[in-house]
Amino acid sequence: MSEKMAENKIIKKRKKNSPMSDVWRKLKKNKLAMISLFIICLLIIISIFAPLLVPYDYTEQDYDNMLQAPNSRYIFGTDNFGRDVFSRVIYGSRYTVFIGFVCITVAAIIGVLLGLIAAYYPKLDNLIMRTIDIIIGMPAMTLLMCLIAVMGVSLTNMIIALCITTIPGFARVTRAQVLVVKNQEFIEAAIAIGADTKRILFRHILPNSLAPIIVQYTLGAGTVVLLSASLSFIGMGVQAPNPEWGLMISSGRPYLRSNWYLSIIPGFAIILLTFTLNYLGDGLRDALDPKLNK
Repeated sequence: MSEKMAENKIIKKRKKNSPMSDVWRKLKKNKLAMISLFIICLLIIISIFAPLLVPYDYTEQDYDNMLQAPNSRYIFGTDNFGRDVFSRVIYGSRYTVFIGFVCITVAAIIGVLLGLIAAYYPKLDNLIMRTIDIIIGMPAMTLLMCLIAVMGVSLTNMIIALCITTIPGFARVTRAQVLVVKNQEFIEAAIAIGADTKRILFRHILPNSLAPIIVQYTLGAGTVVLLSASLSFIGMGVQAPNPEWGLMISSGRPYLRSNWYLSIIPGFAIILLTFTLNYLGDGLRDALDPKLNK
């Protein structure tokens, strides 16, 4: 009986001291990162349940109430077509969250695979990394505009273009980390016992290279949010009448002096999401860094 109790204590201690619990413990000490995580989760929930939260249809036009200032009926006022700005901002979160999540996830998968291949196979390293360098060598916004000009303006093409510009960051981070991990003793031991390449890459190397990739994921998501809003702002992203935040800022420009809320409110939403993603990324970087003992 005593042996069983001792074994249970050891198991609980191992769970308590697991790497993920240690990261979570460090992250909880960072108040700014935790506030950012809460805001991000809240925005995701709002985007999911948007139809239940809005008082009006975001496409409903009321020409008797055009350009109304924020009031008890219209919390964020109305635009030049009499559409409720609050409803459009809430629905706009769906576009921002969807585009950000899809782009950063697809880019992470492809970028990590390219980084693994480049680091593990020296013959392919030069080809992959020189291609990555060419993409990185161009300003992101310039490359995006060129790609969309060739492919055409649509939501799908914008997502593809954003993925292409985001992949290099993941590839370089993964390659750098894998080059460090693959020379460690436990990898040499796995090779010595005859483990195949797939097992070595995905069972041993990748799990031990995740820390900088996770940080890159959160920081990259903030960049994607800004780039997607910028594309919609210049008319190369989401098209009207869809309530994308960047497009809403562009639509409100002619009324900036008299009806500032049309651009300022969606602009604030973009800033809030971008800052929280960056602060969360900084918090994760500190929590995942073994050199920092907080």
